Amino acid sequence: MSKRDYYDVLGVAKGADADEIKKAYRKMAIKYHPDKNQGDKAAEDKFKEAAEAYEVLSSPEKRQRYDQFGHAANAHSANGGNYGGNMNMEDIFSQFGDIFGGGSPFEGFFGGGRQSGSAGGRRVTRGSNLRIKVRLTLEEIANGTEKKIKVNKQIICKTCDGTGAKDRSSFQTCKTCGGSGAVRRVTNTILGQMQTTSTCPTCNGEGSTILSKCTVCAGDGVVRGEETISINIPAGVSEGMQLSMGGKGNAAPRGGVPGDLIILVEEIPHETLKRDGNNIIYDLHINFVDAAIGTSVEVPTIDGKVKIKIDPGTQGGKILRLKSKGVPEVNSYHRGDQLVHINIWTPKALSREEREILEKLQGSPNFKPNPGKNEKSFFERMKEYFE
Repeated sequence: MSKRDYYDVLGVAKGADADEIKKAYRKMAIKYHPDKNQGDKAAEDKFKEAAEAYEVLSSPEKRQRYDQFGHAANAHSANGGNYGGNMNMEDIFSQFGDIFGGGSPFEGFFGGGRQSGSAGGRRVTRGSNLRIKVRLTLEEIANGTEKKIKVNKQIICKTCDGTGAKDRSSFQTCKTCGGSGAVRRVTNTILGQMQTTSTCPTCNGEGSTILSKCTVCAGDGVVRGEETISINIPAGVSEGMQLSMGGKGNAAPRGGVPGDLIILVEEIPHETLKRDGNNIIYDLHINFVDAAIGTSVEVPTIDGKVKIKIDPGTQGGKILRLKSKGVPEVNSYHRGDQLVHINIWTPKALSREEREILEKLQGSPNFKPNPGKNEKSFFERMKEYFE
């Protein structure tokens, strides 16, 4: 069954801002929360669907790709990443449990509540995303490539293995929450007793505290360092396109989830070829003698040089099409063409002998312009190729 539009899922317009999207998701999450609809599979599916929509629309990068490519945007992730779909309940509560501030968005509505994070309710921190630019040649864009990039970022501290503690004995169970990472309060209301859950203020939801911190990272579990990352660039990417590598961003403090690496594509202009969408345009200049009697010439393409035939009587402005010599579409077998635009070169200076030869031909009937009524203009020919 095809997926519903994410904006329709949350009931917001495509131009909705971040606050509108957040409010719409909170409303849906409360309505279909599993604690409120125990045993209702349809409600659970609605809950997951809303979380999937919010995961995409709450991220400017993912939302931009979704607006451009729809659900197919998942295929544009450099190595998969976590982009919509396949979300389980732990993913949902881990990622979105505290987006409304002060703990879970479901606090005060359901007994027991849920704490963002992993099993046991402990909070899971997340590292920040990183952004880099990758400059690509036209040949690399056409064929796809692998780039190895050195990235300066937060990496896991090797001394404490990311724990932030001097040694294993430096940990103790948080005395405030008893290791759960959450504190619960029961409040008497006119509707009866209501239980709320919030992040433990002592351990910040981690369930334990550090008695003796690592001397290298000062208890953070991360340090500044460098990592070489291999990036697989699919064929057909374009200027300004963003790719995402899940888990390749900054490491998170004390064993949390690392952020993503956002790769911005930048095209290096080619010396002779110009890209127009998936097509390649090449300006070929020939002299009027070759145009009149015909010839064969070599032209560059992104796959190397190819020889093409120039028919006798070729007019300036004619466009020759080289099928499938353009750029492929991303994750598709379809490939654009190369369009060769013929330009007739007129010499600016002539020798006396050359001038005499041309003066003899100047009055010949065949040298008088005779375009004919059916001759199409350059713009008409270009329009035909792009329709």
